[in-house]
Amino acid sequence: MNVQRSAVVLGLAGYWVASASSAHHSFSAVFDEDKPIEITGQVVSVEWMNPHVWFYLSVETESGEPETWGFEMGSPNRLMRSGWHAGSMQPGQTITVTGSRARDGSTKAAVDTVRLADGQQLFGAQDTSQ
Repeated sequence: MNVQRSAVVLGLAGYWVASASSAHHSFSAVFDEDKPIEITGQVVSVEWMNPHVWFYLSVETESGEPETWGFEMGSPNRLMRSGWHAGSMQPGQTITVTGSRARDGSTKAAVDTVRLADGQQLFGAQDTSQ
């Protein structure tokens, strides 16, 4: 019975490690530091959760049509150490974001800085070393 229980525990641990590592990614595999962006838009939503905080902006295109952009930041813990809290950005706020665009050309980017409407600037707390 102990051998079976040990096998189950090891199997579950292996599954947990595999699923956790597949949820995380290398910065340079997804984002291109050589494709910098600066975008101003209105916050649509904020997803304050691990492993990365994401927020979404409604941005007006050159043709005047709205386009939704997704922005990845560091973990909630890392962001809090950089001065963020869950209420730092609220839907409806207009903000300006600088960062690195997604390699696939989609409307996604990794955040370097966020400048709030009141001029306060916060950092994206991304780990770009990977």
